[in-house]
Amino acid sequence: MKVKEVADLVGVSVRTLHHYDEIGLLIPEETTESGYRIYSEENLETLQQILFFKELGFPLKKIKEIISSPSFDRHEALNLHRKMLVEKRNRLDQMIATVEKTLKHSKGEIQMSNKEKFEGFDFSRNPYEQEARERWGDKAVDKANAKVGKMSKEEKKDLEEAFNSIYRNLAAIRHLSPESEEAQAGIKEWFDFLNNMGDYSLDAFKGLGQMYVDDQRFTKNIDKFGEGLAQFMCETMAAFADKQR
Repeated sequence: MKVKEVADLVGVSVRTLHHYDEIGLLIPEETTESGYRIYSEENLETLQQILFFKELGFPLKKIKEIISSPSFDRHEALNLHRKMLVEKRNRLDQMIATVEKTLKHSKGEIQMSNKEKFEGFDFSRNPYEQEARERWGDKAVDKANAKVGKMSKEEKKDLEEAFNSIYRNLAAIRHLSPESEEAQAGIKEWFDFLNNMGDYSLDAFKGLGQMYVDDQRFTKNIDKFGEGLAQFMCETMAAFADKQR
């Protein structure tokens, strides 16, 4: 199958498949003399594994390590996927049950205790924050959290508006080359914004950009501003970091 056929079958973008090829995560069985990527059945099986891992929140770097390991067993991995997805489904089922009970409670059909109103919620940890801590240590995260914690409601609102403005501006120029003057100026605003909140080195900034495409949670949220924005920001942040060294 050609890359466009695979993209249409799976529901991912051609750009995503190109990226997987570039980082060595999913290399097509064949590339024709004219440059067309040809995917085999084995490639499709590997892609399925990649997407299962992504659905469970694994970053692409970790997925590559797992599926490239000589000890990787596809059937063992599928059993793991099933176990983790069942756990995820159970959490979602509990949340759905809470929503349904809350609807009945709001209509006066049943009474809910305060404890029942919050069944299924789990704020024991923030996966974004945890991953940031693991990658770059506590300093930047703690500094940002402390600064936001001291802000008034108005200041937090201004901060959110500034954040959204930067993303909207970047979305508007995402068709440009990441190394273009406009793209680099736009991404510098993001770099300055982050360093006003925390303490991000050029390496941390570049790593953050890579996370935007490695982690589907980031990709999904960022691409709400415009399809392909996460990939554009990743490439633009990398170019910015390399140029500033």
